[in-house]
Amino acid sequence: MTKVDVGGMIAAPARRRWRPPAALAWIAVTPFLLWSLWRLSGVDRRPALVELMTLTPYVAAGSLGAVLIALATRNKAAIAVSAATSALMATIVVPRVLASPASTGPALKILTSNMYFGNGDAQTIVDLVRRLKPDILSTQELTPAAVEALDAAGIGELLPYTHLQAAFGAFGSGIWSRYPLTPQPDFALPGSRNMPRARVAVPGAPPVEIVDVHTISPMGRDVYAWDADMRSLPAPASDVIRILAGDFNASLDHSPLRSVLAEGYADAGDASGTGLSATWPSNWRIPPVITIDHVLFDERASAVTTRTYTVPGTDHRALFAELRL
Repeated sequence: MTKVDVGGMIAAPARRRWRPPAALAWIAVTPFLLWSLWRLSGVDRRPALVELMTLTPYVAAGSLGAVLIALATRNKAAIAVSAATSALMATIVVPRVLASPASTGPALKILTSNMYFGNGDAQTIVDLVRRLKPDILSTQELTPAAVEALDAAGIGELLPYTHLQAAFGAFGSGIWSRYPLTPQPDFALPGSRNMPRARVAVPGAPPVEIVDVHTISPMGRDVYAWDADMRSLPAPASDVIRILAGDFNASLDHSPLRSVLAEGYADAGDASGTGLSATWPSNWRIPPVITIDHVLFDERASAVTTRTYTVPGTDHRALFAELRL
């Protein structure tokens, strides 16, 4: 019997890598595409929608995940749409961390703090004034008791000029200044919160006006009162450099605030590359997640920097801004 050798190799069948179905890419990208279109359309002036809009920076970051899923499916159309969506959201958010050139005119430093029904720690606020040396302190939710506490902590020795409209609850506001103030007519709508404004005699600078902003919180049906408050804010004027500082209850992703900016204002945080520094909620178990406190300035001025500081007893971080006039 003849022995026959059988040669050759036995090859296992090639394994195919699992590829996510193309439908998964479309499922991933569609919410981000709709969000970006929603953000651009200005339909956020509705209950519930207005609160969600503050999450836009986080949604923009999440849109990168949709790009990765589309790449995994190798679906060219889904890749193109997801990449375009992510790029669109980047153009909305990224400019907030890019600083614009600042001018070299006279400086004006502003500190604004929502005192949360007057419970914000007065000594901490006065210590910040002593350390940061702001020319203006703009306060919201300023109660009569909070005025007494600030006076007892020594605010008058640092910022001797005032225009105060203290009130109980969340309705009071007040301005302290290093320089003489001239109160201006009220503009706040009936039933809204006090929003005092005053001319400030800043040495070596053109006429300056400071507006202490505190709009209604856009919760539930109050979103319409909030929208009306935003519309009531005074526009820039040719005879004065106008500055709006306070708690707008709005982020840069809200269309009412974008409408205010379109009138000729710039946001100090956005202009100085710190536009993503969150101010609310403070003193919670979670860090602040949204930016609703702002300093807006007439575009004839410029911003050098902004910083935020924790104040015990309040749910807002204090916001400090240095401007050049």
